[in-house]
Amino acid sequence: MATPEPWSSFLKALDESLPEPVQLHCIGGFVVTLLYGLSRETSDLDILTAVPHERLADLQRIGGAGSELHRRFKVYLQPVPVAMYPEDYETRLVPMCADLKLGRLGAFGLEAHDLALTKLERNFDRDRQDVQALASSAFINEATLRERYVREYRPNLASGEKNLDLTMKLWVEMCWPTK
Repeated sequence: MATPEPWSSFLKALDESLPEPVQLHCIGGFVVTLLYGLSRETSDLDILTAVPHERLADLQRIGGAGSELHRRFKVYLQPVPVAMYPEDYETRLVPMCADLKLGRLGAFGLEAHDLALTKLERNFDRDRQDVQALASSAFINEATLRERYVREYRPNLASGEKNLDLTMKLWVEMCWPTK
Protein backbone atom coordinates (compact mmCIF):
# COMPACT_ATOMS: atom_id res chain seq x y z
CA MET A 1 0.00 0.00 0.00
CA ALA A 2 1.31 3.44 -0.91
CA THR A 3 1.91 5.81 1.97
CA PRO A 4 -0.70 8.58 1.65
CA GLU A 5 -0.22 12.31 2.02
CA PRO A 6 0.58 14.16 4.17
CA TRP A 7 2.44 11.26 5.79
CA SER A 8 4.54 10.56 2.69
CA SER A 9 5.92 14.10 2.47
CA PHE A 10 6.28 14.40 6.26
CA LEU A 11 8.29 11.18 6.57
CA LYS A 12 10.51 12.07 3.59
CA ALA A 13 11.25 15.48 5.10
CA LEU A 14 11.95 13.89 8.49
CA ASP A 15 14.26 11.34 6.84
CA GLU A 16 16.21 14.11 5.09
CA SER A 17 16.63 15.95 8.41
CA LEU A 18 18.19 13.03 10.29
CA PRO A 19 21.98 12.90 10.68
CA GLU A 20 22.01 9.11 11.25
CA PRO A 21 19.71 6.07 10.94
CA VAL A 22 16.77 5.86 13.36
CA GLN A 23 14.06 3.24 13.72
CA LEU A 24 10.62 4.21 14.96
CA HIS A 25 8.45 1.64 16.74
CA CYS A 26 5.01 2.99 15.89
CA ILE A 27 1.63 2.43 17.55
CA GLY A 28 -1.80 4.05 17.59
CA GLY A 29 -4.02 5.35 14.84
CA PHE A 30 -1.09 5.81 12.44
CA VAL A 31 -0.49 2.03 12.45
CA VAL A 32 -4.21 1.20 12.43
CA THR A 33 -4.69 3.25 9.25
CA LEU A 34 -1.42 2.90 7.34
CA LEU A 35 -0.43 -0.67 8.13
CA TYR A 36 -3.82 -2.31 8.56
CA GLY A 37 -5.81 -0.08 6.17
CA LEU A 38 -8.63 0.63 8.60
CA SER A 39 -10.51 3.91 8.45
CA ARG A 40 -9.44 6.19 11.28
CA GLU A 41 -8.54 9.89 11.47
CA THR A 42 -5.20 10.73 13.06
CA SER A 43 -2.80 13.63 12.89
CA ASP A 44 -0.03 12.19 15.04
CA LEU A 45 2.42 9.35 14.69
CA ASP A 46 2.59 7.71 18.12
CA ILE A 47 6.05 6.34 18.88
CA LEU A 48 6.56 3.64 21.46
CA THR A 49 10.33 4.09 21.17
CA ALA A 50 13.10 5.15 18.84
CA VAL A 51 16.28 3.16 18.21
CA PRO A 52 18.71 4.50 19.17
CA HIS A 53 16.70 5.95 22.04
CA GLU A 54 19.07 8.94 22.29
CA ARG A 55 17.59 10.27 19.01
CA LEU A 56 14.14 10.73 20.54
CA ALA A 57 14.79 14.36 21.58
CA ASP A 58 16.06 15.15 18.05
CA LEU A 59 12.98 13.53 16.52
CA GLN A 60 10.68 15.61 18.72
CA ARG A 61 12.56 18.79 17.85
CA ILE A 62 12.45 18.06 14.11
CA GLY A 63 8.99 16.52 13.77
CA GLY A 64 7.15 16.88 17.07
CA ALA A 65 4.18 19.05 17.97
CA GLY A 66 4.90 22.69 17.15
CA SER A 67 7.91 21.90 14.92
CA GLU A 68 8.43 23.37 11.46
CA LEU A 69 7.45 20.01 9.93
CA HIS A 70 4.25 19.97 12.01
CA ARG A 71 3.35 23.47 10.81
CA ARG A 72 4.14 22.52 7.21
CA PHE A 73 2.39 19.14 7.01
CA LYS A 74 -0.20 19.38 9.84
CA VAL A 75 0.95 16.02 11.26
CA TYR A 76 3.59 15.30 13.90
CA LEU A 77 5.50 12.70 15.92
CA GLN A 78 4.18 11.95 19.41
CA PRO A 79 6.34 9.88 21.76
CA VAL A 80 4.00 7.98 24.07
CA PRO A 81 5.20 8.60 27.64
CA VAL A 82 3.72 5.44 29.18
CA ALA A 83 2.28 2.47 27.35
CA MET A 84 2.10 -1.18 28.30
CA TYR A 85 3.09 -3.60 25.55
CA PRO A 86 3.86 -7.30 25.14
CA GLU A 87 7.39 -8.35 26.10
CA ASP A 88 8.52 -9.73 22.76
CA TYR A 89 6.82 -7.18 20.47
CA GLU A 90 10.18 -6.28 18.86
CA THR A 91 10.45 -9.76 17.32
CA ARG A 92 7.16 -9.17 15.48
CA LEU A 93 7.57 -5.59 14.21
CA VAL A 94 6.21 -5.02 10.71
CA PRO A 95 8.02 -2.67 8.28
CA MET A 96 5.94 0.32 7.19
CA CYS A 97 6.20 2.90 4.42
CA ALA A 98 8.69 0.82 2.36
CA ASP A 99 7.37 2.52 -0.78
CA LEU A 100 9.06 5.77 0.34
CA LYS A 101 12.54 4.23 0.14
CA LEU A 102 13.76 6.29 3.08
CA GLY A 103 17.52 6.47 3.65
CA ARG A 104 17.84 7.00 7.41
CA LEU A 105 14.35 6.61 8.85
CA GLY A 106 12.83 3.20 9.44
CA ALA A 107 9.16 3.00 10.45
CA PHE A 108 7.93 -0.23 12.02
CA GLY A 109 4.43 -0.92 13.27
CA LEU A 110 3.41 -3.32 15.98
CA GLU A 111 1.89 -6.60 14.85
CA ALA A 112 -1.92 -6.39 15.20
CA HIS A 113 -2.26 -8.41 18.46
CA ASP A 114 0.57 -6.42 20.06
CA LEU A 115 -1.00 -3.18 18.85
CA ALA A 116 -4.35 -4.16 20.36
CA LEU A 117 -2.74 -4.89 23.72
CA THR A 118 -1.15 -1.41 23.83
CA LYS A 119 -4.73 -0.09 23.94
CA LEU A 120 -5.96 -2.31 26.77
CA GLU A 121 -4.97 -0.21 29.78
CA ARG A 122 -6.29 3.10 28.42
CA ASN A 123 -9.46 1.52 26.96
CA PHE A 124 -10.93 4.71 25.47
CA ASP A 125 -13.82 4.49 22.99
CA ARG A 126 -11.43 4.86 20.04
CA ASP A 127 -9.24 2.09 21.48
CA ARG A 128 -12.19 -0.28 21.63
CA GLN A 129 -13.24 0.76 18.11
CA ASP A 130 -9.72 0.07 16.82
CA VAL A 131 -9.64 -3.36 18.46
CA GLN A 132 -13.11 -4.22 17.10
CA ALA A 133 -12.02 -3.13 13.62
CA LEU A 134 -8.86 -5.26 13.84
CA ALA A 135 -10.96 -8.25 14.94
CA SER A 136 -13.71 -7.82 12.36
CA SER A 137 -11.07 -7.50 9.61
CA ALA A 138 -9.41 -10.73 10.87
CA PHE A 139 -6.12 -9.05 11.78
CA ILE A 140 -6.46 -10.40 15.32
CA ASN A 141 -7.97 -13.58 16.71
CA GLU A 142 -9.12 -14.44 20.20
CA ALA A 143 -6.65 -17.24 20.93
CA THR A 144 -3.53 -15.23 20.07
CA LEU A 145 -4.78 -12.12 21.85
CA ARG A 146 -5.48 -14.09 25.04
CA GLU A 147 -2.20 -15.99 24.84
CA ARG A 148 -0.10 -12.82 24.44
CA TYR A 149 -2.00 -11.13 27.23
CA VAL A 150 -1.32 -13.99 29.62
CA ARG A 151 2.26 -14.77 28.55
CA GLU A 152 3.76 -11.37 27.65
CA TYR A 153 1.57 -8.57 28.99
CA ARG A 154 0.04 -9.53 32.33
CA PRO A 155 3.30 -10.71 34.02
CA ASN A 156 4.73 -7.18 33.67
CA LEU A 157 1.88 -5.37 35.39
CA ALA A 158 2.79 -3.64 38.64
CA SER A 159 -0.86 -3.53 39.70
CA GLY A 160 -4.41 -3.52 38.35
CA GLU A 161 -4.43 -7.09 37.10
CA LYS A 162 -8.07 -7.68 38.07
CA ASN A 163 -9.26 -4.58 36.22
CA LEU A 164 -7.29 -5.48 33.09
CA ASP A 165 -8.45 -9.11 33.29
CA LEU A 166 -12.02 -7.78 33.28
CA THR A 167 -11.29 -5.41 30.40
CA MET A 168 -9.77 -8.28 28.41
CA LYS A 169 -12.85 -10.43 29.10
CA LEU A 170 -15.13 -7.61 27.93
CA TRP A 171 -13.02 -7.06 24.81
CA VAL A 172 -13.26 -10.76 23.90
CA GLU A 173 -17.04 -10.64 24.33
CA MET A 174 -17.16 -7.42 22.27
CA CYS A 175 -15.04 -8.77 19.42
CA TRP A 176 -16.20 -12.38 19.33
CA PRO A 177 -19.75 -12.32 20.74
CA THR A 178 -20.77 -15.75 19.46
CA LYS A 179 -18.11 -17.63 21.43
